[in-house]
Amino acid sequence: MSEVTVGIDIGTTSVKALAVDADGGVLRRARVPHDLVVTAADRLEHRPDQAWRAGARQALAAVAEGLEVAAVEVAAMVPSMCAVDAGGHALTPGLLYGDSRAGGASAADPSQSGESVGFVRWCAEVAPGAAGFWPAQAMANHALSGEAVLDTTTAMTTVPLFDYTGWDPAVCQSAGARPEQLPRIVPGDQPASRIAASLPGAGALLGGGTVDALGEQLVAGADHDGDVLVILGATLIAWAVVPEWREVGGLWTVPHTAAGKTLVGGPSNAGGLFLDWVRRLAGDAPPSDDPHAVPVWAPYPRGERVPLHDPSRRAGLHDLDLTHGPGAVVRAAQEAGGFVIRHQLELAGLAPERIVATGGGTRSDRWLQAIADATGLPVDVVAVPEGAALGAAFQARVIAGLEVNAVDARRWARTDRRVEPDGRWLGPVSARYERFRELTAADP
Repeated sequence: MSEVTVGIDIGTTSVKALAVDADGGVLRRARVPHDLVVTAADRLEHRPDQAWRAGARQALAAVAEGLEVAAVEVAAMVPSMCAVDAGGHALTPGLLYGDSRAGGASAADPSQSGESVGFVRWCAEVAPGAAGFWPAQAMANHALSGEAVLDTTTAMTTVPLFDYTGWDPAVCQSAGARPEQLPRIVPGDQPASRIAASLPGAGALLGGGTVDALGEQLVAGADHDGDVLVILGATLIAWAVVPEWREVGGLWTVPHTAAGKTLVGGPSNAGGLFLDWVRRLAGDAPPSDDPHAVPVWAPYPRGERVPLHDPSRRAGLHDLDLTHGPGAVVRAAQEAGGFVIRHQLELAGLAPERIVATGGGTRSDRWLQAIADATGLPVDVVAVPEGAALGAAFQARVIAGLEVNAVDARRWARTDRRVEPDGRWLGPVSARYERFRELTAADP
């Protein structure tokens, strides 16, 4: 039996796919860009037929053509939702995390945010004749196999829509839906279907899907006390590894895949979506070479998630003067991501030892250096930036019976390089961090 598996990651701005061998070696990779639609400051959506259906099929075709593939797994951001017709095509936009059409749902506990309930309610109102209501993973699985299926882990992010055994009929009814309009749920370690005969990889087992951040976590290697996993995607996500369950106001606490460990932290809007916006304003200018000549961003063009939980906040650039050029403005945006990480670690009362960085943002040496300088921590950069796709590929091995447990994916963790803090910048950056805290102060 072939031991090649494929992991697909539906991200905010593109679909990534990897074909991977038994040792975690990348045989092929693909990236299929798609539109991100922002119709208002508090709205964020995809065109699901483009991003969730066609993108998944194109990405699979790009990496699986001519290969014997054992299994495929799809990862995606959460939450997401759209209404579909009987053929599985979108009747509404694909609503994404933080979109106000969830009805203002927010919580410090990710399992209780209620966003998915709000998304279903909005979709049901806009498309009352919809055949179904599917998140990105389910639509991609339908596009690849003809079946709308969803794994239990992703389903858990929709609580209270999901009651840990199935779709809750009463909650579904309150949102204008019926349980049968939602995807069939399958255990995350079991096959859900097979790749359709018309596609490359035909006949390969297909899993129910997974959460992108879980895929990243599995293969990053941030498994020890003192590690901080930082996912540099459209959203910046920081998870500090601690040996006990620790609840901190404003932060999320979730189980680690490593035995006896817990993760404390959560997502911030000071990620790639913010940086790309700043670059469009300032241009791709050379970075500032003067540690003292950098302004300070409040990095919230669409509000903030952890730890502020305030969708109404907006961005601001402070302490700007005539000595600052475009490069200083971009460097300030990169530092802001580091300040967010530093703030989370301080709130949790931790003394971390290193950052393990993954995600597409690891291709930016400037961003990595700014994060190292802002936190004062060395940054170990993973060898494969498409961590969610790589983690999904390992989970596909579990689906195919090639692995016993997804936790064993840590053997695929590899470091490409280490970025050390620049001593020349540490003092000025620390002063700017204190200014950042003054400007953004609203601790829970």
